Amino acid sequence: MKLLLMVFSAITLLALGYRFYGALLGRVLRLDDRTPTPARVMDDGVDYVPANKFYLLGQHLSAISAAGPIVGPLLAGMWFGWLPALCWIIFGSILIGGAHDMGSLIASVRHKGNSIAEVIRENMSHRAYILFMVFLWLTIIYIITAFADITAGTFVEATRGAAVTSSSIMYLALAVALGLFLRRFPLPLLVTTLLSVPLVLACIWLGTVLPVTLPAMGMSSRTIWNIFLLAYCFVASIIPVWLLLQPRGYLGGFFLAFTALAAFIGMVIAAATGKIEIVFPAFTGWSNSQGLPLLPILFTTVACGACSGFHAIVSSGTSSKQLAKESDARAVGYGSMLLEGFVALIALATLVILTQGEVSRLKDPNQIYASGIATFLNSLGINRDFALNFALLAFATFVYDTLDVATRLGRYIFQELAGLKGKAAPYIATAATLALPAFFITRVNTDASGAQIPAWKAFWTVFGSSNQLLAALALLGLSVWLYRRKMRFGYLLAPACFMLFVAIWSVLIILGEWYKGVLRGSRSFIDPVGFTGGLLLCLAFMLILEAWDILRQKQGETG
Repeated sequence: MKLLLMVFSAITLLALGYRFYGALLGRVLRLDDRTPTPARVMDDGVDYVPANKFYLLGQHLSAISAAGPIVGPLLAGMWFGWLPALCWIIFGSILIGGAHDMGSLIASVRHKGNSIAEVIRENMSHRAYILFMVFLWLTIIYIITAFADITAGTFVEATRGAAVTSSSIMYLALAVALGLFLRRFPLPLLVTTLLSVPLVLACIWLGTVLPVTLPAMGMSSRTIWNIFLLAYCFVASIIPVWLLLQPRGYLGGFFLAFTALAAFIGMVIAAATGKIEIVFPAFTGWSNSQGLPLLPILFTTVACGACSGFHAIVSSGTSSKQLAKESDARAVGYGSMLLEGFVALIALATLVILTQGEVSRLKDPNQIYASGIATFLNSLGINRDFALNFALLAFATFVYDTLDVATRLGRYIFQELAGLKGKAAPYIATAATLALPAFFITRVNTDASGAQIPAWKAFWTVFGSSNQLLAALALLGLSVWLYRRKMRFGYLLAPACFMLFVAIWSVLIILGEWYKGVLRGSRSFIDPVGFTGGLLLCLAFMLILEAWDILRQKQGETG
């Protein structure tokens, strides 16, 4: 029963966080339904469209979640034990991640639905805006690299990789077909769901009947699938959103909700009947096998499961243009982060029911997640083999959510930074955004000792650090915004300072490992992890100085 105690205690704390801290943040941000939102004032039926808060909550949760709250918590649990990861998921979501997301959403609403980067430009400076945009673009590069490679690893897994690959291809084809169909024959959401769900299940079953394998092409299968995934990113970034992103996002959102709910019910039944229990250690040590310390690496490894800078882009990119009234921000902004914490909790539960030996055998987070989800679903009477294929396809589906959205955002950012216009601009900007991921996943990547490792493992720590730095910088910009308006900014400045501290500390550790590798001769001086990590650190310090100058100047004016 210890597993049930862990899960329900965590859910209770998340619920209390929403009830009390979420309400406090609402007062700090002065939510006022008498003030019309951009969705009401600028309703154009395309981008600015008022949405029911529960519908918007589901859409927003699908956009921010993807595979981040699965991979990060699992890695942190594997490295340091489930208890440190659980504590950070709960308290990070409540005190930092939720505040970051809700603050970003409301700041955008108060700036006509503009992005967090535009909020920073208006409240800090044009230079701060450029620095933030470059930082964001580099973070997106890491996101694409890490998630493309971990999906390619799923496709080449010896036992089920070919079946999952086939199911994934059919799933994407289904999304395109659904987009074309809905373009011609718009249907109510319920009817669309009733049509789509059986077809998704059919894709899972057909994947086992018609597995896809690659012929020998002079390079590893993993590298080939990585290239294909980047090609998918390229196409998804430039075609109309109604053709792929919207239907694929809808299917992905359904997958996420159904998987989390079914897994939770199955886990409760299995734990209550004594079929599963916590067997993985609560604490494994103050450093992992790579020598990375629990503090601060825990915070940057869990990443999206507790706080994510990427959320600020979603909150201020699309959700702020659909918020019907300001009070809905508590459910959409703050509530969605706590629900993502719940997704991270389910992911962590798939780890705790395994022994350390079983975890070592499964190795990768996607395999651990699939094994746990299959165990939970099996307690509902679902065939384990089918459940495994379902879980692996669900994981790949969550990654698609990240890959195509991140690539499209990267394209937008590069076009703006480079001033690209015209018909060729989307193609040039997308190619530029995917060039570095293509380089990273086709080279031999090594750890600090020189041992060869997959690209996602080489980049996860720096991705987590950059993502947390992005969150810290967004919180810093939001603090300046609140300060300028004589509002209580401490509830955002305190999380900003904490995240800046742990993220910068983490980057310094990564750079230290890179430097040691250079001295030993196991790493190149121009190693991409070290070089871009150093660049991110410089950008962060420049943005901190920008914020400090503004705060100091304003303080002098008020004094």
